[in-house]
Amino acid sequence: MTPTSLAKLLQAFFIEYLPMQRNVSPHTVRSYRDAMALLLRYCRDYKGLAIERLRLDQLSPELVIEFLDHLETERGCAIRTRNQRLAALHAFMRYLQVEAPEHMLHCQRLLAIPFKRHDRPVLHYLTADQMHAILSQPDLSSPSGRRDLALLSVLYDTGARVQEVVDLTVRDVRLDAPAQLRLTGKGGKTRIVPMLPNTVALLADHLREQALDQPHLLDSLVFVNHHRQRLTRMGVRYIIRKYAALARSACPHLPEKVSPHT
Repeated sequence: MTPTSLAKLLQAFFIEYLPMQRNVSPHTVRSYRDAMALLLRYCRDYKGLAIERLRLDQLSPELVIEFLDHLETERGCAIRTRNQRLAALHAFMRYLQVEAPEHMLHCQRLLAIPFKRHDRPVLHYLTADQMHAILSQPDLSSPSGRRDLALLSVLYDTGARVQEVVDLTVRDVRLDAPAQLRLTGKGGKTRIVPMLPNTVALLADHLREQALDQPHLLDSLVFVNHHRQRLTRMGVRYIIRKYAALARSACPHLPEKVSPHT
């Protein structure tokens, strides 16, 4: 492998393979990019290896394991984060086995590095009373309150991920029976989920109020912020936390941490 071939392969991995061939989400591309950037910095700062001359054979299993331990002990990363960084490297190695098969043995040595076992956190959930307390908080006299109630109801009713709701367009909404949403998740995978009548009514009112019930607006986002721009995942989490905090006066047993998953 020439001194520049690793750089070329990395560039093709991020520019062509992940987004164009695998159709992974931008979030996944950023996560893999960050993992590889951390590995390259470790090679430079702790191993004295010049990044511009770095060769694949220098990324030995011993070096990678030391890097993973460095993430835990010195950077304070959780085991789950350590495993995410290793998953990014594994993805790159699987790509290299096809693009540079002469290095297959080395790739397989790196693919043999195991993920670290850890206890999976218990996924908590809200009771019906706790969820009712949260859904009772939005101020229905304001447009933002009505939007928030529709948003919370969609999350609760469909079990959608935050990114799926953020990306939801008018085209993805079917209000006629059988009412349903088309959600696009990780890797561009699409699924159809039904909606209950209350959610359908709230969503229909929201679309009418936002003048989104027009045939030429099918590709418009369903939920936007005050500036008519795309909501962010952090924005949705903020909305959930805000109403959870307000609901605690009426429902003292509401968990301190309420996330989209709960």
